[in-house]
Amino acid sequence: MTDGALAREVLADPRIAKDPAFAPHGWDRHTAGLEPTAAEQPSLTTLDGPEHAELRRAHAPLLSAKRIRAQSDRIHAIARQLLTGLAAERSEVDLTAGFTTRYPLTVLLDLLGIPLGHVDRAAGACGRMLSNEPRERGTAISEIAELAGYGLLDGTRGLATELRDRVPAHTTPDQLQYHLFALIFAGQLTTDAALGTLVARTLAGRPHPNPADAENEESIEELVHDTLRQHPPAPFTLWRFTTAEIDLAGTRLPARAPVLIDIQGINTDPARTPGPDLSFGGGPHYCIGAQLAQLELHAVATVLRTDFPDARLTVPFTELRLSSNGQLQGSRLTTLPVALLG
Repeated sequence: MTDGALAREVLADPRIAKDPAFAPHGWDRHTAGLEPTAAEQPSLTTLDGPEHAELRRAHAPLLSAKRIRAQSDRIHAIARQLLTGLAAERSEVDLTAGFTTRYPLTVLLDLLGIPLGHVDRAAGACGRMLSNEPRERGTAISEIAELAGYGLLDGTRGLATELRDRVPAHTTPDQLQYHLFALIFAGQLTTDAALGTLVARTLAGRPHPNPADAENEESIEELVHDTLRQHPPAPFTLWRFTTAEIDLAGTRLPARAPVLIDIQGINTDPARTPGPDLSFGGGPHYCIGAQLAQLELHAVATVLRTDFPDARLTVPFTELRLSSNGQLQGSRLTTLPVALLG
């Protein structure tokens, strides 16, 4: 689906569900990249209707624009600390190996109250989540959920304990840890993908045509927004399914019909109607972490411009390459070689 108005209609239609229980009979869960059903594993991405709204109400205040803005200094400091450490280690660094995965994970673990000594382990598990082997993905989910448990220990203060106190009373400990797993994995995966492209575009403009742009807040906002519009970290939505026979854009769809929205196609369509893009989806399932992702990207662009004014790509921008694992997550840069000190 590539029509923007129709896409927004689909995203808000209660007759079109995200629960994989409504997938066509005979679909292979692993081949299609489906999550467990809502009955098997209730989560923000599988529940619909009142149950989804209840769980979203538990999450939303923790990741609101106000709460995330309050973390701005800390998130900028994390970006600065990681980049400074890399610059001190070597003259040239591949940021896809040393930064784009570790930075969002460091931010997430810090916010959740999980000790940062677990960042490397979390990074390894997130990498295994992209495996084509179901058993390996299952092991990675268990490992990330286990790491999330460190944010729930007595005396720990962070978003993990806040979420524990906010989720519906019927939530089991295992379900809570899965909710935390989802925050960690989704937050790392999407920001990682967008971050490489953002850094490449930030450095490709060096030297700045207008020196004032190096610290221009508006230019950074425009860069973040344009990067997310042209290169959304999730170029397609997750699968949705009709729960009954419905009419959609003049076409009669049976129950269990799969529906997929081409976010990148809609965002970049030159004939599209002006208005907000779909980088973070829309409707009841609008991305809960949108504010955090945008701040993380903004922080990195700001730190690169202010603290590393001589940083540069060590290969031409046109030689950078994207790769994809063939699933709905989209593509990321294979390498991002940068000389941070010029």
